[in-house]
Amino acid sequence: MRKYKSINLKEITKDKKYFKSPDAWDEEIFYFLLVDRFNSHQEDYPLYDPNKDYENAIQNETDKDKWIKAGDKWVGGTLRGIIEKLNYLKDLGVTVLWISPVLKQPKFSNNYHGYGIQNFLEIDPHFGTKEDLKELVDKAHSMGLYIILDVIINHSGDVFAYENDNPAYNGQEYKVKAFRDETGEPNIDPENPDYDKSWPEGGVWPQEIFNLETFSRKGYITDWDNDPEYREGDFYSLKNINTGTGDIKNYHPSQALKILTECYKYWIAYADLDGFRLDTVKHINPGAVRYFVQELKEFAQTIDKKDFFIVGEITGGMEFAKMICEKTGLNAALGINKIPENLEYVAKGYYPPENYFSIFTNTEQMEEGKHQWYHKKVMTMLDDHDMVYKQHHKERFCADKKTAPLLINAEFINYFTAGIPCIYYGTEQGFDGNGDNDKYIRESMFGGDFGAFRTKNRNFFNKNNPIYQEIKNFADIRNEYVHLRIGRQYLRNISKFNEQEFHLPSFDEKRYKEIIAWSRVFSQEEFLLAVNCNLENEKSARVMVDGTLHQPGDKFECIYSSEKEHVGKEIEVIKTDTWNQHLEIHIPAQGRIIYKSI
Repeated sequence: MRKYKSINLKEITKDKKYFKSPDAWDEEIFYFLLVDRFNSHQEDYPLYDPNKDYENAIQNETDKDKWIKAGDKWVGGTLRGIIEKLNYLKDLGVTVLWISPVLKQPKFSNNYHGYGIQNFLEIDPHFGTKEDLKELVDKAHSMGLYIILDVIINHSGDVFAYENDNPAYNGQEYKVKAFRDETGEPNIDPENPDYDKSWPEGGVWPQEIFNLETFSRKGYITDWDNDPEYREGDFYSLKNINTGTGDIKNYHPSQALKILTECYKYWIAYADLDGFRLDTVKHINPGAVRYFVQELKEFAQTIDKKDFFIVGEITGGMEFAKMICEKTGLNAALGINKIPENLEYVAKGYYPPENYFSIFTNTEQMEEGKHQWYHKKVMTMLDDHDMVYKQHHKERFCADKKTAPLLINAEFINYFTAGIPCIYYGTEQGFDGNGDNDKYIRESMFGGDFGAFRTKNRNFFNKNNPIYQEIKNFADIRNEYVHLRIGRQYLRNISKFNEQEFHLPSFDEKRYKEIIAWSRVFSQEEFLLAVNCNLENEKSARVMVDGTLHQPGDKFECIYSSEKEHVGKEIEVIKTDTWNQHLEIHIPAQGRIIYKSI
C-alpha cells in the first residue's frame, strides 16, 4: 500500500472474531526465529547426519569461501516455510512464536534480518505475502500457538544518502543529498520527491513518511552510551526516525510516529497478531514508547485482545528496564542485565551461580510480592541473533566444545528459574555457530548454501535429537506444575557430606565443578532443582530446604532426573540444626534433577 490513509481499520475489524490473549503471558514459552534462516517451503533437503555431513560445505577453500559469502545474503526462508514446521514447534512444547521483522526491505539491500524497513505497509517478497502472514497466524492459533512480530519504530532502512558521504553524529543536522531509488542510488529529490516515479522501490513508504521531516538526519552513532546521541543518531546505515519531543509526561509524538503506529495497528487488525517485540527501546525516547504502547494496547482491546503483549529490547541494567517498563506500559523486557551471558557462563561453570540468580532477588530481601515483577516482566534466553555481549567474536553456547554437553543444563536453568523462557532457533539442535560476524550465529535451519555446522543442503528439523527431546520434556513438566512457573525462587546453600558449614555455591578455580541447587516455593510446597556442572564426575551434596515448611523425616519425591531410573524415588528431610533442614542429593556428571515435597 502507498498510503496509510487508505486503511480503514473499522472496515477491516467489522464482524471479525479475533484470537484472545492468554491468561498469563509469563507462563508461556517463547521461540525466536529469523524467517530467512528458519525454513523454506520451496526446498526439502535430507536430514543432517552428523557422522556424514559435518562441515560438508567447507571441504576446500573454494567451497568454504562460498559458504561464508552465502551468509551475507538472503538464504530463502519464508512465512510458508514456518507454516510447514508448526508441528515441529508445537511438539517442542513452545507456545509463542516470536518471528523476526517481515516488512519490506529496500530492493537493493541484503537485509535478510528484516530490521531495515522501506515500506511499513508491505511484506517483503523474499518472505512471502501478507496472505501468507495471515495464514501463518490463523494456523498457529488453530494449534493453540500465539504469534508476536518483531517491529521497529526507531529507524528505517538505508533510504537516503547524506550530502557528505556517511557522517558521524555531532549533534547537528546534516544535509541530505537525495532519497535512494530502487538501485540504491541517491537520485530522488529530497525536497520534492516524485512519488509516482519512486513507487514502489524507491524512497520510504507509506507516502506520508516519504519526506525529510520523518528523519533526525544527524549521522551515525559513535558513542553508544551518550544521550542524546544514542537516541538521535543513525543505527549504522539505518536512518533514525524522529519520533517527537518532550519528556514522558508531556510528550509530543511526531507525525512519523503517529503514522507508523497506525501502520502497526493495521497489521494487528489484518493478521490477528498477538503481540510485538519492540526493537532497540534504549534508543527511543520513553515518551515515544509510551505513546506507541498505549495506542496499540487500547486498539487491541477494541478487538477483544485484552492483553496485547509488547516486549521491549532494553539493553542495560535491571532498574533501568524496570523504570522503562513501568513508565511506558511495556509488558516485559529482554536483553537486560546481561542475562544471556550470565545464564550461559553460570551453566558452564565459568561464573558464580549468584551472577545469574541474584538478578531474580529472593523476596525475603525485597518488598513482599516484588518477586512477581521479575518473573512476569523479564524474558530469559540463551543464544540470540546479536550476541551483544560478544562484540568481537560471536558464538553460540555449543561453540565451546568443552562445555557444549552442558547445554541441556543451561536450558533446564532457563525453563525452571524465574522469568519468561525463550529459545533461539537451532539451540534445540545444538547449533554451534561462531565467527567474527552476526551471520555465523544466524545459520540456516532448512539447508541451502549456509547450513548449520558449516553444511549445505541438509535440514535440521530432527525431533529425535536428545536436546530437542529433553527441552520438550522440560516444557511438559513446566506446564504441569504452576510452582515451576511462578513460584518464589531461592538459590540454596550447599555443603559436601564431610563439611559442617553450608554456603552458597562458589569457586576459586577456572571452572565451578559442583552442584547448583535452587528451590521454587509456592502455596506451601517446595520443589528442589539442581544441576551438576562437572563434565566427568557424579557429585553429591547436602542442600538446604525451607525449614518452616518441612520437618525431619518428611519426604521429597524425584519427579525428573537425567537418569530416568531415579524418577519416583523418595528421599528424607534431615535435621541440620534447630532451625534448618536439608536433603542429601546425588547427580551424575552433566546431570539434572527435580524433587517435589510430598
